[in-house]
Amino acid sequence: MFKTILLALCASAILAAQNDELLILLKGASALAFYTPEGREIARTAVREHPHEMILAPEGRLLYTTDNGTMRIEQAGVGGNFVSIVDIQARKKVGEIDLGKFRRPHGIDMDKATGTLYVTTELPDQLLAIDTRTRKVKRTYDTKGKTPHMVTLGPGAKFAYISHSNSANIGVVDLASGNVKLLATGQRPEGSVLSPDGKFVYVVNRESANVDIIDTARNVIVAKIPTSKGPVRIAITPDGRQIVYACMHDEVVEFADTQTRRVIGRTNKLPGPLVSLTLSPDGRLAFASAEERDTVYIISVSDRKLVRQLKLPKGAHPDPVMSLR
Repeated sequence: MFKTILLALCASAILAAQNDELLILLKGASALAFYTPEGREIARTAVREHPHEMILAPEGRLLYTTDNGTMRIEQAGVGGNFVSIVDIQARKKVGEIDLGKFRRPHGIDMDKATGTLYVTTELPDQLLAIDTRTRKVKRTYDTKGKTPHMVTLGPGAKFAYISHSNSANIGVVDLASGNVKLLATGQRPEGSVLSPDGKFVYVVNRESANVDIIDTARNVIVAKIPTSKGPVRIAITPDGRQIVYACMHDEVVEFADTQTRRVIGRTNKLPGPLVSLTLSPDGRLAFASAEERDTVYIISVSDRKLVRQLKLPKGAHPDPVMSLR
């Protein structure tokens, strides 16, 4: 009896410790790394070459990475054709999904109700629906644009919103019928995020320095927010009151009010260029990576200030960061 209780306590302690971890996708090192919030690397597991994005399944154990095979979207080459599967409790890769002829996977989202993964590919330009139980592609969609980049599912996973980096539009894909509506955006649309109430999708346009706001009930762009130069990735606070985004060219993290649709603040300069932006589950901390400097910046959302920076090994080239706390 005592031994059983002791084992249960040990397991609880391990889980609690893991809940404080940061998961950092290392694009240059082709790995998923596990870090303490103070910047100590705990472990890492290799994935396929040059992963770009990742998502955690609802049960909180399996994580999926899109292993693009090239460092940047602008680079030529056939790239890779795999999605890696990592058990974050065991801290090891436990499988992969072969995408066959669909290469250079990039954006990723998941229908939490069904476990279906949605992944964009750049060669050819497609959106893939992947059954995570069979680990097979079950349906493909022509997104009707050039270079599908990031993907965000709308409310109820009825529509997928695809950023087309090289055609300056968003493809709104009806996942039941396959029909696509194209919405003209600013130049080089990239990251996007769904509001907590499901009413809006916010899309950052890197070379036009603005955010497009899509009304998901009508699938039309209803407003724009001017930003600092080079917004690339975006997140939204759990209360839906602020969007937070990283600006590659101006090297700042910026904040905008979703009610007034105005910028309300930004950090001091964070030497970059910045390539990613994520929030902790409670919305208190933002994480932005300067890939070329092998640095992750941790920012207080309430104070809009840098609280810590993590220096990673040379050549790691961190991209997205996921906080488990």
